Amino acid sequence: MAPGSEITADQLPALLKDDLGVKVAGVDVDGVLRGKLMAKSKFLSIAKDGFGFCSVIFGWDMHDQTYFRELKISNKENGYRDILAIPDLRSFRRIPWENNVPFFLVSFVDPDSLNSLSACPRSLLKRAVDRLEEEGMGAMAGAEYEFYQFRVPSSSSDNSSEQNSSATASFLKNNPVNSLPSLTEGMFGYSLTRPVHNQEYFYGIFDACDKFRCGIEGWHTESGPGVFEAALLFDEIKEMADRAALFKLTVKSIGSKFGITPCFMAKPREGLPGNSGHMHISLVDKQGKNLFYRGEEDKDAKYSDLRYLSDLGRHFLAGLLDGLPDVMPIVAPTVNSYKRLVENFWAPVTVSWGLEHRAASIRLITPPSGSPKATRMEVRVPGADTNAHMVLAAILALGWRGVQKKMEIPVPPLGKGEDVGGASDKGVRLAKSLKEANARFTAKDSVAREVFGDEFVDHYGGTREHEVRLWDEAVTDWEVKRYIEMV
Repeated sequence: MAPGSEITADQLPALLKDDLGVKVAGVDVDGVLRGKLMAKSKFLSIAKDGFGFCSVIFGWDMHDQTYFRELKISNKENGYRDILAIPDLRSFRRIPWENNVPFFLVSFVDPDSLNSLSACPRSLLKRAVDRLEEEGMGAMAGAEYEFYQFRVPSSSSDNSSEQNSSATASFLKNNPVNSLPSLTEGMFGYSLTRPVHNQEYFYGIFDACDKFRCGIEGWHTESGPGVFEAALLFDEIKEMADRAALFKLTVKSIGSKFGITPCFMAKPREGLPGNSGHMHISLVDKQGKNLFYRGEEDKDAKYSDLRYLSDLGRHFLAGLLDGLPDVMPIVAPTVNSYKRLVENFWAPVTVSWGLEHRAASIRLITPPSGSPKATRMEVRVPGADTNAHMVLAAILALGWRGVQKKMEIPVPPLGKGEDVGGASDKGVRLAKSLKEANARFTAKDSVAREVFGDEFVDHYGGTREHEVRLWDEAVTDWEVKRYIEMV
């Protein structure tokens, strides 16, 4: 039976007849896959109705530190109780670098109401897709990720003989970040020779992604020391989000085997470009027809950039532009995210859009430069540090709000060569920090509350408040170097 096909619980014994164990994993709010290996007999017993999974994965941060302010889903008062994890049998695949052990993604359910858990990223996206499907529509998406790669350094203070990401973390306890050796040095985007330097690793990722059903469409070096970029194969939006999460897992797993630490931080190195995580999206009907394409040129369009964009597409774009400032903690989720979103670094900083404009927040791709069936929007604000399920859910929810309200595009397009954030840019400046972004996200009248509901916003906003507090209390190397002698 092919992975990705419809599978029932009754078919599992035959599908897994030669296996001893099964791996399962769900996605937390930071986009980290959390899971475990279980005996095949255990998996078969829970495949239909699910199993208890400790809710603490929604009660602690990416380093397993419980949140300063305990949140509703998981806390001391409820005993960090179990939530229900339901395997998604359609997500079946085998992990090629782990002896082809079978693997399934899970979604999380509230054990009392049996409704999807408000903070579960896979469920958040599904709820957004369900609203479209009620109207006979669907969504397609694509994802692009840039990421730095560092060789795991040897360190006399590290007692482990393993050269993997754990060794890198150990090294950084006593050494500055800039002492990490890059996979390759210098700037050489789209190089045909650099991948030969690490050929087994480069092709190992490409091949593993194909086998793990998170296939790569385009794979090349990007400008920056040790930077690669992957464009994942375009697919239905929920499947695309799963593939994005699994792509990161693949890269990190293969990297560890080669003594390489991939880095998806938005801005790992000062003075160099950041890591983007651009998302492409289009709406389709039940037959797969692109609903953003107008069909014929509208010579009377308010802006010439909109000549081939349908009325539905225009409302969708308007909704994105209107709501973007209110969901910034989703598309820029870490303190570091905002180091990438600065002027003059090929990163958007305002509510802006334009036809084939790569400096705008939203790049419109339509005829005549694009094909009708590929008409879409590229949202260029997210970095590689984002949670793909949440980002795509936000894009879909904001755009659909624009369609429902028949919203009008609030700002003119950026002209070619026009400076983003310059005097002629009419779009409002996006948040410059996570603290600023989270205040808008959690405000009583935020668009985020309108499209996602209070329960999700209160939980996710609380997790970002935790990140901000940790940053506020941190003492950085920069501060000590600058002030240790002079003040």
